Amino acid sequence: MNDFNFYSPTRFVFGRGACDRTGSALSEAGFARVLLVYGQGSVVRTGTLDRVRTSLDAAGIAYRELGGARPNPEVGLVRTGIELARDAEGVDAIVALGGGSVIDTAKAIALGVPYDGDVWDFFCKRAVPAAALPVASVLTIPASGSEASDSCVISNDELGMKCGVNTDLNRPALAIMDPELTFTLPSYQTAAGITDMISHVMERFFSGEKGVPVTDHIACGLIRAAMEAAPRVMADPADYDARANLMWVGTLAHNGIAGCGLNVPGARDGDWTCHGMEHELSALDTRITHGAGLAVIFPAWMRYVWTAHPERFLAFAYEVFGIEPVDPADDDLAGIDEEITPERAVHDAVTCAIDEVQDFFVSLGMPRTLGELGVTEEDIDRLLEGLRVTRGERFGTFRKLTLEDARAIYRSAL
Repeated sequence: MNDFNFYSPTRFVFGRGACDRTGSALSEAGFARVLLVYGQGSVVRTGTLDRVRTSLDAAGIAYRELGGARPNPEVGLVRTGIELARDAEGVDAIVALGGGSVIDTAKAIALGVPYDGDVWDFFCKRAVPAAALPVASVLTIPASGSEASDSCVISNDELGMKCGVNTDLNRPALAIMDPELTFTLPSYQTAAGITDMISHVMERFFSGEKGVPVTDHIACGLIRAAMEAAPRVMADPADYDARANLMWVGTLAHNGIAGCGLNVPGARDGDWTCHGMEHELSALDTRITHGAGLAVIFPAWMRYVWTAHPERFLAFAYEVFGIEPVDPADDDLAGIDEEITPERAVHDAVTCAIDEVQDFFVSLGMPRTLGELGVTEEDIDRLLEGLRVTRGERFGTFRKLTLEDARAIYRSAL
């Protein structure tokens, strides 16, 4: 087990009707004047925004509003929010009502308010955040884990870039988590969210470092829990227990606990190549849902790199799916004409596990190929150029990859 730092300061208010306790929770945390950030309409249509407003009014919390946060949130709205928060004297917290895109918008605003320069400086690595306003979230879409993570990802349409900032300053002070708010999520959005949370765990599991039994059991248990709950919510969107389990999986998948001890010394707790490669997809076309892109990229990456550390894939195969390599000495292989060598047995077990991952994503309605997302061979050079800017010429910790390796992975996923 490697040395690690784990910091999770978020207070969680979880359960039925938690949304209606937003105002009291903010007041108990010491906040009195907030900027309320939300998306492009669903919280209005479902009445969730009115419920939050009512709770804020009842608790005596003053607030200003900023609506319009989109999927793959854009820096333009962040800049608007920064000015709005500065103009509203005394704003002591940014409150996000929505999913990961809204929460990341709020986080970026919180970083930008005390900063004298342009907030994009943090995302293009021209500056390092030194201060931030506190953030609170009212989660409506379990997926990104942004309600408790140190991550914030923002797009810049003018530059055609999508970049992230990781800092403990991003970790929200408060997360309001009401599983009933997720009953009305469209099935595609639910499926993309499940894919994203599983991917967060796999990024850490496949860090390239040796296994840590306690962390591995947590990580694989989270994946199994998500896979068990997924078909239940797809069949019955109002299955409270399944929705609640998915909401909590999404949080634990990305608050860092699933990577403790698996971190490469001096680096993040995971490989994160697949997230980097997917970010270029949704920068190419902001209509591409993050989870949908991951559903294609992750299996393609797994097939390309598994031979670097087959023991990690064998551990994953067994812990998640109960798959083990066949043993010709003990297993009945009657009817199989070809010789099963130990190398072949490992190959087949790993390939089977990767197939299980991809087939599970597809069973939820996620795409199998980049072509289904409208991405073509002609787009790959543009994807690689963005990847070069955001990740460099060589990247990854499970296996060090080049841009030509990334080209091969993209091509294999077409």
